[in-house]
Amino acid sequence: MLGLANPGSEYTGTRHNVGGAALELLCRRFGVSPRTEKGTHARVAAVEADGRRVIFAIAETYMNESGLAALGVVSRFLDGDAARLVVVHDELDLAPGVVRVKVGGGTAGHNGLRSINQHLKRLDFCRVRIGIGKPPSRERGVSHVLARPPRAEAELVELGIELAADAVELIISEGPDQAMTTVNARQ
Repeated sequence: MLGLANPGSEYTGTRHNVGGAALELLCRRFGVSPRTEKGTHARVAAVEADGRRVIFAIAETYMNESGLAALGVVSRFLDGDAARLVVVHDELDLAPGVVRVKVGGGTAGHNGLRSINQHLKRLDFCRVRIGIGKPPSRERGVSHVLARPPRAEAELVELGIELAADAVELIISEGPDQAMTTVNARQ
């Protein structure tokens, strides 16, 4: 499980960091503290869930270099099998707070997914997409994702982070197909 985020306190609470926030929440739920893991470009925590070892990772790269973290996690913990990777990330095409699970697909212009594709040479991994809504204009896309949402929207985004963490737990216990059926039927 890899949550995409930009490193540094100046990005905490921004729309682009919701994937990392969902993994932070999962770490709190499981009572673990992620630590920087050499060679992964991520902070990592291992947990036991449903009788197996699960890795929670939060990228420590800027979004456009997320592929380094994905490659590090896949190489170090998933025996090179990128199909076992689950990426949690922000999604402009979903309203704030809406969460969707999907397997495969394109990058939809997401720089983190683009970087992962460049490093892993594939996009057929599972994704948990957290809606952050569209910017007012295409020119304001970067400022939109790097901004903290206003209060009313922030509450929806926080709900999305919680729902994404729930979705990851469902993927762990029931698998991606069941998670898609259950999560995508909500909202």
